[in-house]
Amino acid sequence: MSGKPRLTYLNGRGRMEPIRWLLAAAGVEFEEIFLETREQYEKLIKDGVLMFQQVPLVEIDGMKMVQTRAILSYIAGKYNLYGKDFKERALIDMYVEGITDLMQMILMFPFSPPEAKEKNIDSIKERATNRYFPVFEKVLKQHGQDFLVGNKFSWADVQLIEAILAVEEKIPAVLSGFPQLQAFKKRMSNMPTIKKFLQPGSPRKPPPDECYVETVLKVFKK
Repeated sequence: MSGKPRLTYLNGRGRMEPIRWLLAAAGVEFEEIFLETREQYEKLIKDGVLMFQQVPLVEIDGMKMVQTRAILSYIAGKYNLYGKDFKERALIDMYVEGITDLMQMILMFPFSPPEAKEKNIDSIKERATNRYFPVFEKVLKQHGQDFLVGNKFSWADVQLIEAILAVEEKIPAVLSGFPQLQAFKKRMSNMPTIKKFLQPGSPRKPPPDECYVETVLKVFKK
């Protein structure tokens, strides 16, 4: 095995996508193994690879890491994307948790029944524009800096640009009332490592489609 982190998940976004984003933003190349059958997943459990019988699984620095938040925290700390002190880390944690709450709605959207999709889009728009995006608009406006915490690129910035782009896929004009976030999006998208990740052919996964949903159900549902 090479020294690259190895990611085991489905060939789709899900809970692995923020991990791909963070590694890519840090300039770290990684390998991926895609689960396609229930048998592959059960073998991982049988072999004792998955601590809580769940993926994502990231093999890094001799560890077999599970639990998305733990993996992200480790990567952020390892690549100096987690603030300079405990106060900055606390801020990053708060911002990340807020963004994760919003992204949970995006994560579950493909699995909602057709008759609920329009209502769910409205809910995502309402939460994004009234609860989450105003927080980051205010932060950026008040401190007048390029990044959310300590005027230094961090895990929180990566999570936010991922969330902005994911919400825009569903609601293209969602940033119309947020000039600071529009500028933030432009800055982040032009950072070399992120710009590379946004190019065709990168490890970034496309929006979930019916095939992805079917694979999730096939692999994880008994």
